[in-house]
Amino acid sequence: MERELIGGIGVILMILLLFLRVPVAFALLGVGWGGVAVLRSTGAADAVLSADTFGSLLNFDLTTIPSFMLMGYIAYVAGFTREVYDAARMLFGRLPGGLAAASTMGCAAFAAVSGSSLATAAAMGKIAVPEMLRRGYDKGLATGVVAASGTLGSLIPPSVLMILYAVFTQQSIALLFIAGILPGILSAGIYIAMILIRARLNPSLAPGMTERITFLDKLRSLKSTWAITLLFAVVMGGIMIGFFTPMEAGAIGASGAFLIALAAGRLTRAKLGRAFLDTLRQSGSIFAIIFGAHVFTRFMALSGLGQWLADIATSYSDQAVPVVIALSVIYIILGTFIGPIEIMLITLPIVVPVVQSYDISLLWFGIIMIKYLEIGLITPPLGFNVFMISSVVGRSVPITKIFRGVMWFLAMDVVTLALLISVPAITLFLPDLYTDWMSYLRNADLDAGTAIWLWITGNGSG
Repeated sequence: MERELIGGIGVILMILLLFLRVPVAFALLGVGWGGVAVLRSTGAADAVLSADTFGSLLNFDLTTIPSFMLMGYIAYVAGFTREVYDAARMLFGRLPGGLAAASTMGCAAFAAVSGSSLATAAAMGKIAVPEMLRRGYDKGLATGVVAASGTLGSLIPPSVLMILYAVFTQQSIALLFIAGILPGILSAGIYIAMILIRARLNPSLAPGMTERITFLDKLRSLKSTWAITLLFAVVMGGIMIGFFTPMEAGAIGASGAFLIALAAGRLTRAKLGRAFLDTLRQSGSIFAIIFGAHVFTRFMALSGLGQWLADIATSYSDQAVPVVIALSVIYIILGTFIGPIEIMLITLPIVVPVVQSYDISLLWFGIIMIKYLEIGLITPPLGFNVFMISSVVGRSVPITKIFRGVMWFLAMDVVTLALLISVPAITLFLPDLYTDWMSYLRNADLDAGTAIWLWITGNGSG
């Protein structure tokens, strides 16, 4: 039997197992081990399982996953994310659609410290949806905005998906984090613009707040956002300037969240225990999937399925755009019934050779891929974020109403995706600046602090 055919059978079997609700880690591990055994031998499969896979989990880059998760969970249990939403509500609440716009901002803020779309949707669903429903917002808009804006957790750094993509494609985590900043802002901005325009045209859809909010109230609300702002500025600013690596940034972010929450009197033993327990559960699940994914990746490499598909694609067209569009459709469909982490780790061994055959930047494609996965999270019939919001609001809002509510946001996602594909500079502008900055530091034999001081004092050379 041809190697490629065995690889294709393995992929189909993998999808079938996921449909049957087999835990993803076991499905990846079983199919991967079986595939290597068929292509080589059971001894070779055992060797992959015992040596290569355990070694892969020792990758130091993976330490960023639990550290950034812990930062997000501490910020959540300490109430910092609620304060960002309250500040946005104060600033925009009197506008028609202002609370929905504030919900998008709150999701973006939580995304900046959590890195998880489902966690963002769950947390903000408990905070924002009841407030909007109480104010008379359309139920579809109130739930749809949080389900859709929750997907920003994957695109705005730090992001678990970005870390996994970087590790499995051997890209820079720092560059991926930086590449996600402008696309994340663009996505949130397009959501907000659509909300405000719709609410302006139909004020009954999202009425503004009636109570008077003074300028002093707005200033006080902005002051309360300092914790989240400081955490994001330290983590991403430190990475961009070059003060520390993403691994160090994760540890600094988690430690910073702990110290700020402790100093503010927001951290009890119970809250800290909850944050640690949630971090352990999520990290353990992800590491189990990574373990299985490495075995599956080795199987795909031996089968040659990815290179075979790349050869077929290049034989039909020498243009990259049709391939990117085809991948868009595939990822969005997969995203309706498989989680984003699972999709990424299953498809990367197959898709990366295709992308490389067209000389497409893996950095740019990583952001595009994450946007695909975001769209899949709210696409019917099985959008994960939609069901997450449904579990939060219960029977007060039918699931069909939530799906109708996210349709406007799906349309905006298509607009965002079209912009990111047609204008790669949106994604690559900041990473290019970062690369130039790091090259300057290396060539001048300077550390980041010295270089900034020379620039401030006017003694720098570039």
